[in-house]
Amino acid sequence: MKIYNTMTRKKEELVPVHEGEVRIYACGPTVYDYIHIGNARPAIVFDTLRRYLEFAGYKVSFVQNFTDVDDKMINRANAEGITVKELGERFMAEYFDDAAALGIRPATIHPKATDNIGAIIDLVKALEDKGYAYNVDGNVYFETKKFREYGKLSKQPLEDLEAGARIEVGEEKRDPVDFALWKKQKPGEPAWKSPWGMGRPGWHIECSAMAKKYLGDTIDIHAGGGDLIFPHHENEIAQSECANGCAFAKYWMHNGYINLDGKKMSKSLGNFFTVRDIRKKYDGEIIRFFMLSAHYRSPVNFSDELMEQAKSAVERVYTCIDNLEFLLGSAADRAMNEKESSLSKRLDGYREKFIAAMEDDLNTADAVAAIFDIVYAANTELSDGGDNSKEIVEKALGLIRELGGVLGLFRKEADKSLDAEIEKLIERRARARAEKNWAEADAIRDKLKEMNIALKDTPTGVKWSYIK
Repeated sequence: MKIYNTMTRKKEELVPVHEGEVRIYACGPTVYDYIHIGNARPAIVFDTLRRYLEFAGYKVSFVQNFTDVDDKMINRANAEGITVKELGERFMAEYFDDAAALGIRPATIHPKATDNIGAIIDLVKALEDKGYAYNVDGNVYFETKKFREYGKLSKQPLEDLEAGARIEVGEEKRDPVDFALWKKQKPGEPAWKSPWGMGRPGWHIECSAMAKKYLGDTIDIHAGGGDLIFPHHENEIAQSECANGCAFAKYWMHNGYINLDGKKMSKSLGNFFTVRDIRKKYDGEIIRFFMLSAHYRSPVNFSDELMEQAKSAVERVYTCIDNLEFLLGSAADRAMNEKESSLSKRLDGYREKFIAAMEDDLNTADAVAAIFDIVYAANTELSDGGDNSKEIVEKALGLIRELGGVLGLFRKEADKSLDAEIEKLIERRARARAEKNWAEADAIRDKLKEMNIALKDTPTGVKWSYIK
């Protein structure tokens, strides 16, 4: 598999540090509010990466952290009159609710910053002992100039960063490009004991500490949104490589922004939609499909029009699944004929097309197209007349389910309890028609229509479907 490495600005063959296993660290949310659609994109993209790597036969260790103490959390908790811990627990639960709706599987582990204070302190102490960090009255800073490779991920030379930086009045840093590793406690803030007094971790150090603790000194893939390249990921590299004396990550993957009216969507700009709000109108699977319909590195424009298109596309696939499940009930238990064998080979080709797309830097847009090739072939070449072999119907249905599952899509099953009620009504209607009781047959059809159920008479029986 080839992935685009932000560090080298080119596609590279994925060669894991440990054979047969891929270790991924993906930056998670700061849990002070509901996640917005921009937060959802990396969560969906890198969940899909994990799914594909497992499909390809790798063992995947996937770590996604929660930042559960920072200035925004402290401010909101104080405003609500609750503890930072209470706020964090509330919005972690809300995150998992949204994530489940989006088809995002729980990570191998979801470490919290506040559960890893010891590991964070150990890392800061190692940096101090090696001369990369300094303490000023309980505040510990990383001395950026001592890491001469600083800026190698974002391609911003240290000299340029220094020229654009300045120290605010009252700041105690030695240099404007230095950044905080440990923050001295202020009144009303949560704090932990440390060699430098009571305080709490800086934002950047927590990810370095948790990646080291749960995945090792050098991880395979570090993933996140493009907005994290600088300064967050740049600072992680500096901290980790100075402390550990080795490369922090072999590959860096970053997804593109989501735009609204041509502008990057973000909470800081105030132009954002939360996933919770969007879910009031669209199923989480529609949101996921919308995200995966574009290449993860490309910017995405969010609009109701595009979401409606995504909704129609997802419904088209489920309609095909419903048709194939119906055809399976009357399919013949025989070997495939010549026409079906030809279709079978084409289906194999679409599967290969899907895999080739995913192997090429997780090109989910082309992978989705391959699934629609299967849908089109099934819709046009499998007959309602009942003369299909069971083997070819099962193959088409199985491929849609298999490849859709790799993308976290098209896995929903029909409500069987409702199906049973509908089938009973259809049987009653069939008896009424056989007895030429047209009034009762029409009444049953009308009742089903009120239930948003449409009927279609076929040579092999009555097929029902939901009215969209």
